[in-house]
Amino acid sequence: MLGPVILAASRSDKMRRFISAAPGTKQVVDRFIAGETVDQVVPIIRDAADKGLEVTLDVVGEDITTPEQAAAARDAYLELIDRLKDLELGTRAEMSVKLSMFGQSLDGGHELALANVRPVVEAAAAIGTTVTLDAEDHTTLDSMFAIHEELRKDFPQTGCVIQAYLFRTEEDARRLAAAGSRVRLVKGAYKEPASVAYQDKAETDKAYVRILRTLMEGEGYPMIGSHDPRLIAIAQELGRKAGRKLDEYEFQMLYGIRSEEHIRLAAEGHRMRVYTAYGTDWYGYFMRRLAEKPANLLFFGRSVLTKS
Repeated sequence: MLGPVILAASRSDKMRRFISAAPGTKQVVDRFIAGETVDQVVPIIRDAADKGLEVTLDVVGEDITTPEQAAAARDAYLELIDRLKDLELGTRAEMSVKLSMFGQSLDGGHELALANVRPVVEAAAAIGTTVTLDAEDHTTLDSMFAIHEELRKDFPQTGCVIQAYLFRTEEDARRLAAAGSRVRLVKGAYKEPASVAYQDKAETDKAYVRILRTLMEGEGYPMIGSHDPRLIAIAQELGRKAGRKLDEYEFQMLYGIRSEEHIRLAAEGHRMRVYTAYGTDWYGYFMRRLAEKPANLLFFGRSVLTKS
């Protein structure tokens, strides 16, 4: 029940200031955010690779209000790619981007976001890796899918994210599976109205399984974004029934959550990719992590009380 309240707070400047100043915030943020700079995150990438894990890197920040900020976000990813080149990890280290960071919500935002993300995708391809376009709230998705389609003309490995709680996603999955693209399936972490999204967790879970079956039986490359043990087991069974080898799909989980499970799945021969966020503008990302799971909120509350 607290989830929608927390998601609403993620857009509040007043709550941003309050939570940023809370004495226990840094301890909890450090659980989900790998660092503030590229230099801080590079050792984490190396450590993941040494453990047989892969990563997708997200330079956090969504509240872009000027074209200059969007260009700075683009440049932050280009800096990251320049550093990844030195690591020589290939597709073991890819990137995830939110088009809102590239100016999608500004005037002329669709064209601006495409212009900003294209050089990032080009630079990623040049070092042997790729980019996945993260899904945001439902009002942005037509633009995101159009940009995804345009990028795939030259860079077919470009991925995208779909969200199980949206009614439209089953149709989106059928289209994307047939196209042979890379698709990450998540439950969804934005506050959406009942007119476009399931409000009940059980209904979302059922939709997740239906969509995952479509992806597994299709021609694309499914990326299962979930920490739910039941859904992970279902994904393994659906993969087996679809005749997929273990390297023909992958699991993705968040940095700082169920780290032992990351290692277990990799040890079983699965491709296991850790979604690793870093940067200074962590607030929106952090609040969605709190909203997703009550245990995260309890951990935050205990930390604040302890520090207080």
